[in-house]
Amino acid sequence: MRTKLFFMLALPLVFAACSKSDKCGYTTTTAVASAAEISSLKTYLDANSLVYTQHASGVFYKVNVAGSGSTPGVCSDVTVKYVGSLTNGTTFENSNTNNPNGVSFTLGQLIAGWQIGIPLIRKGGSITLYIPPSLGYGSSSNGSIPANSNLIFTIELVNVQ
Repeated sequence: MRTKLFFMLALPLVFAACSKSDKCGYTTTTAVASAAEISSLKTYLDANSLVYTQHASGVFYKVNVAGSGSTPGVCSDVTVKYVGSLTNGTTFENSNTNNPNGVSFTLGQLIAGWQIGIPLIRKGGSITLYIPPSLGYGSSSNGSIPANSNLIFTIELVNVQ
């Protein structure tokens, strides 16, 4: 009798514990940057007296505004406004130029650095992410972003669905 009761109570918990990634096809990233990449990015941040927090993955970040709405997950559709730049100050993308209301993506489709960093804030929040190469575009160039680049993104999380 206890066994049946246990299973009757446990079964709903098992289904509730299933992540949305099972339904959308994306899984939460477990990527971690190499020690050399982390050290290089930390050297840049310290040399420029930037305030940051280090995530276990090797992403460095500064929460500018925490936000107060929903926190996104890997299956969430997020609408963001962002500016992306390199550590030499070159801006390679500014979503505000062509999309003043923001751009929408499924979080699981984005680079690992965004998948790690965006859930650190809530809807209405803003964060600056300092992303090592392996959590960005790695050893491949992407448009005007050279291979093996440290990336800086200032992101405003406009909406989470």
